[in-house]
Amino acid sequence: MSIHPSLKTKGAVSERRNVLKRYERIDLLKKEGRYKDGDRAWGLPKTKPEL
Repeated sequence: MSIHPSLKTKGAVSERRNVLKRYERIDLLKKEGRYKDGDRAWGLPKTKPEL
C-alpha cells in the first residue's frame, strides 16, 4: 500500500512555522524588551516569528 501524495514530505520542513514554543516567545520578548527575568511564563502576549 502506498502513501497518499499529500502526506509525503520532501526532506526537512521548508516552510516557516507560525507558532513558537514558549521559550522561543520568551527569547523574542526579551529582545524586544517586553519581558524581564522573573515575569510569569504563562499568559504571554502574542508574538510573530522573526523574519
